Amino acid sequence: MIVKLDATEQNSNSVATDTVKVLHLINGEHFSGAERVQDLLATALPEFGYEVGFVCLKPKKFPEVRTSETQLFNLDMKSKFDFGCYKRIVELARENDYQILHAHTPRTLMVGSMAAKTLGCPLVYHVHSPVGRDSCRGFVNRLNTMMEKFSLRRVDRMICVSNSLCGYMKELGHKSEKLRVVSNGVAPMETAQPRTASKGVWTIGTMALFRPRKGTEVLLDALKILKDGGTEVKLRAVGPFQTPEYEGEVLAQVERLQIGDMIEWTGFQTDVNQQLDLMDLFVLPSLYGEGLPMVVLEAMANAVPVVAANVEGIPEAVRDGVDGLIFDPGNAQDLADKLASLIGDDERLTQMSRSALQRQREKLSDTAMAQGVSQVYDELV
Repeated sequence: MIVKLDATEQNSNSVATDTVKVLHLINGEHFSGAERVQDLLATALPEFGYEVGFVCLKPKKFPEVRTSETQLFNLDMKSKFDFGCYKRIVELARENDYQILHAHTPRTLMVGSMAAKTLGCPLVYHVHSPVGRDSCRGFVNRLNTMMEKFSLRRVDRMICVSNSLCGYMKELGHKSEKLRVVSNGVAPMETAQPRTASKGVWTIGTMALFRPRKGTEVLLDALKILKDGGTEVKLRAVGPFQTPEYEGEVLAQVERLQIGDMIEWTGFQTDVNQQLDLMDLFVLPSLYGEGLPMVVLEAMANAVPVVAANVEGIPEAVRDGVDGLIFDPGNAQDLADKLASLIGDDERLTQMSRSALQRQREKLSDTAMAQGVSQVYDELV
């Protein structure tokens, strides 16, 4: 049994402590939305009595880019079926007094469930996206769903980042009493101010780990429609491509549409807020597989109105016509129409910018996210 005491109780009992240590098990090969959640939780959870450490099973980007300075261990799992590393997780947890395990992916859930059983400690699983719709590779989706479902039998709580995801998990047969909804959140930008219209050519921005489900092709088609209609815009595309092959496909489409002069590809960037400052509108054209995208919340925190696809958890953050605009996923004409309706409408832009900024600060902050996660931990200690 884990005992979590306040400071007064701690002083009367030198053995007990008022801080519970939680070991987060993550992949670590990228630094996109889920990884930003993990990094922010490590910074914000201590306020609520929980100290975070990390185990990276595929240590690449995360150890290099993270801003938190908590304990981190790199294990380098060789494949999805390299289950032997769970023994090392058990050793690390015991040596460093970690009392809760918190997994974030099907891979980490699999080894985490084995480690938690050996340790006899609580296991939490963070559901960042619908794993059955996470990629365009049907076999991989089915495999990950099977792995997830098998391992979730041993989980004490599941944290879903949106109501949409919670409904998805219920449809898969998971018990309601184990499910909790904690919306993603980001740190408010205290210096952010409502936007005013650009005095020159408007810059539409997008930011992602570019892969097929992100709908980049739809955005490119929409740019072509805007160009043919006489609407002059620029696209700032921030982020890496998942594979060189997919990059080649996208760039071939750009050449075919003859819109290369409208686009700046920046590659991976760590200065998310600085990148958003260069955008008049933010676009997320995802086709599927979104829980509650961090990049949408980061745009709102920077007072950048969002135009996003009506996919899963996105409308829970962006209220259509209030904080931004929602369009039909996969529909380039609808996206182009929504963009055209905002470009040049200075008053509407400022109103949406102000509303997005206020909503993020009140409902979607990193502190609110950490508090929600801490309340789930509280149920277990």
